Amino acid sequence: MQHEKECNMRKTIAALMFVSALMVAGDVAAQGMLLDFAADKVIQKFQKSSCAELRADKKQPPTEKEKLAVEFLRNDKQARVAFIDKIAAPVLNKMFECGMIP
Repeated sequence: MQHEKECNMRKTIAALMFVSALMVAGDVAAQGMLLDFAADKVIQKFQKSSCAELRADKKQPPTEKEKLAVEFLRNDKQARVAFIDKIAAPVLNKMFECGMIP
């Protein structure tokens, strides 16, 4: 009887760990989708904007959403690396074309 209870307890713990792992994986996947969405929006903005528009935008204070996004990226190194890896080439190329970086 005791052995049966221990087996059931182990199965329950294993099931809970499996469900927890799935939930974490789901959160990571959702976070990745959000990062991809945000990165794509930044890339599109740079690709569609003229150099004059980009210079004007740079002078504007950040929106509340932008502040939250920057704070999130400051606090999550993995997310920051993934975001920057995705946007770096298209954004820096446009900035170079616009004379915004040497």
